[in-house]
Amino acid sequence: MTEFIRQVAIIAGKDLLSELRNKEVMNAALSFTLVVLLLFSFAFENSDVDPRQIAGGLLWIVYLFAGILILNRSFARESANDCIDALVTSPVSCAAIFIGKVVANSVLLLLLELISLPIFSVFYNVHWARSFDTLLLIFALGTWALTVVGTIFSAVTVNNRLRELMLPLLVFPIAVPALMACVQLTGVVLTGEPIGDSIVWLKLLIAFNIIFTLLGSVLIEVVLLG
Repeated sequence: MTEFIRQVAIIAGKDLLSELRNKEVMNAALSFTLVVLLLFSFAFENSDVDPRQIAGGLLWIVYLFAGILILNRSFARESANDCIDALVTSPVSCAAIFIGKVVANSVLLLLLELISLPIFSVFYNVHWARSFDTLLLIFALGTWALTVVGTIFSAVTVNNRLRELMLPLLVFPIAVPALMACVQLTGVVLTGEPIGDSIVWLKLLIAFNIIFTLLGSVLIEVVLLG
């Protein structure tokens, strides 16, 4: 178990260090997030709609599309010069490769969410500081749900010339239950309602994460080795 955790840390550290050096994915995803939030703020500026009522859906739609930009590069980093073959034949297990990449993708997406959240608060006048701990838990679970599904399909489409198109088409339908749970829970937190009434959504999100983490860990070897 200790060796598995060490392998996961090596893979995650490699991907995070690679992104830290060039920042191309984070810059693109963050720019996309800020532009979309700004455009929607103009759209709802003169509307009678309470921003807190739509905040959950708006945030997670933005994070979903921004996450696709991050996930597209997950295995594409190793596609050049057959580096992915070297990664698979290394003494690191395929499950550790998968979990390591999910961890790296989750860290990047969660970082993007935390950066954009204060900006969202300014644009929409939505206050979340008092419920930050609950919101952070929802963001962490939702981010893992999106990245665990996206990472497995990123491996499936890595050699496809249309992977930028194929990845969202594969991820979006599978991620719908997790996305619905994230929208409902985030909306409840931002409107100040007790989360106890929506506990079933939290259970759904946790179950989704467990099921797809186990499925991805088992199936990744078939995907990578063909």
